[in-house]
Amino acid sequence: MKRSLGYIKAFVLVAVICFLYGFAEKRHKSRGISEVKVRFTDNENLYVTEEVVNKLLIQNKASVSGIDKETLDLNRVESLLNKHDMIENAEVYLTLDGKLRAEVSQRKPIGRVIGSSSFYLDRKGKVMPLSPFYSARVPLMLGFNEANISKVYPIVKHIRNDEFLTRHITGINRLKGDKYELELRELDFNVYFGDSSNVALKFNNFKAFYKKAQKDKKLDTYKKVNLQFGDQVVCTKK
Repeated sequence: MKRSLGYIKAFVLVAVICFLYGFAEKRHKSRGISEVKVRFTDNENLYVTEEVVNKLLIQNKASVSGIDKETLDLNRVESLLNKHDMIENAEVYLTLDGKLRAEVSQRKPIGRVIGSSSFYLDRKGKVMPLSPFYSARVPLMLGFNEANISKVYPIVKHIRNDEFLTRHITGINRLKGDKYELELRELDFNVYFGDSSNVALKFNNFKAFYKKAQKDKKLDTYKKVNLQFGDQVVCTKK
């Protein structure tokens, strides 16, 4: 009898604990979100504002009041953020004290196409729309559209990843036959690059030429520099 009574007491105790846990869990979920906070990686919010992200986080409602944790669909909100034209990646989560957090990485433009159709080329080689909030300082690109932009991507990417080239190259012009010409900062000669083959070799040759011509104080004596042959730099003097 005593053993049966002990089992009953244990059962009742477990039942009470389960009830209290379930009640607390339900109450926890039903609590509203106390705070929304957005953090941009690299501390940049250039192309999309915190206000825009907040609106997506709260599922297009005017405020977080009235939205409880159980109602909020984190996967859906994260998906909304990742579909935004200016966002590369977003992670959304809730803290234990009821705060909604979002870690947002913005897309990074590496070139800007100007003309009848204007847009950015991002660091992954994809078309990125211009932002109403910020204009990136990247090489200007003439003669491009969404159909042919992918062919020049290896060149633009190499420029972006090289400090010397980023500092000196300000523009890329597309010529017939998917050949390219580069414009330089503060110099009146253009660089004929040719097609997008042997990118690293051509740029290494150009950097070697530039530094030698600068040392010899001859940069102003050229009107054209040709890199298309890959293994050499052919220069035309004024």
